[in-house]
Amino acid sequence: MNKTKNKAWFALFTMPLFLIFTIVVIIPFIIGIAYSFVNWDGISANPKVFVGFENYVQLFQDERFYASAWHTIKFTVLALIFVNLFGLCFSLLVTSGLRGSNLARTLFFMPNLIGGLILGYIWKFIFTDAFKLIGEKTGMDGIFFNWMLNPQFSLYALVIVFTWQMAGYTMIIYIAGMQGIPDEMMEAAKVDGANLWHRLTKITFPLLMPAFTICFFMTLSGAFKIFDVNLSLTNGGPVNSTELFAMNIFNEIFGYGHYGLGQAKGIVFFLIVAIVTLTQVIITKKKEVQM
Repeated sequence: MNKTKNKAWFALFTMPLFLIFTIVVIIPFIIGIAYSFVNWDGISANPKVFVGFENYVQLFQDERFYASAWHTIKFTVLALIFVNLFGLCFSLLVTSGLRGSNLARTLFFMPNLIGGLILGYIWKFIFTDAFKLIGEKTGMDGIFFNWMLNPQFSLYALVIVFTWQMAGYTMIIYIAGMQGIPDEMMEAAKVDGANLWHRLTKITFPLLMPAFTICFFMTLSGAFKIFDVNLSLTNGGPVNSTELFAMNIFNEIFGYGHYGLGQAKGIVFFLIVAIVTLTQVIITKKKEVQM
């Protein structure tokens, strides 16, 4: 009787979530796979012509797709390094007991509360008009110029904005990880003569591996999928030099009306993100240590 009752409660709480997940994730994903095998311009009055794997063959011959893949890889690597480096430094700073650390914690986290579109437009003004004005006033026009006109600096601008948005979020995760490290362990290390570097590398970082796993995963998946900041800050320019994966798919579908080819790119994009993030989680999980 109790087992039947427990199963009923289990079904009552899980079935609604399962149905919602099926409707908003599973079914659209299956429909997307089906669209990747047809040639269609997105107009409902026009027929969907089955073309088999032709869209997949075509995408691997698309130089612009390869270019966006290379831009995404460069952006993701830089974002992974800087987001976690700044997030870790911020967490060490605000847990050091310095005066005003609570205010600093709030300020570091605040950019994450602002939407990516708004952040992009704010920073677009800084990288264009503000930088140009600073360069003219100070004479440092080698650094302060309109970054949005330079392909290399436009990508760096994307990395800066993404880092500014995500570093505060990863800081919170690193702080939670540090609070789980016993004070007695750090005190014992100090008594044994371990300096700050040894305490960080031999105690703090190994015990923070679960936090590293989560932060690396969130940074990797977020950087691969970024679209809003890319749209508002650079819109893929100049000359498509900052068109990342998600924007390339968006342009293929809604810009050129190639629904089938865009869906095929979306499926390949999903597989790449899944393989990279799962590999990262497996590698970092193996390095986690238990107290």
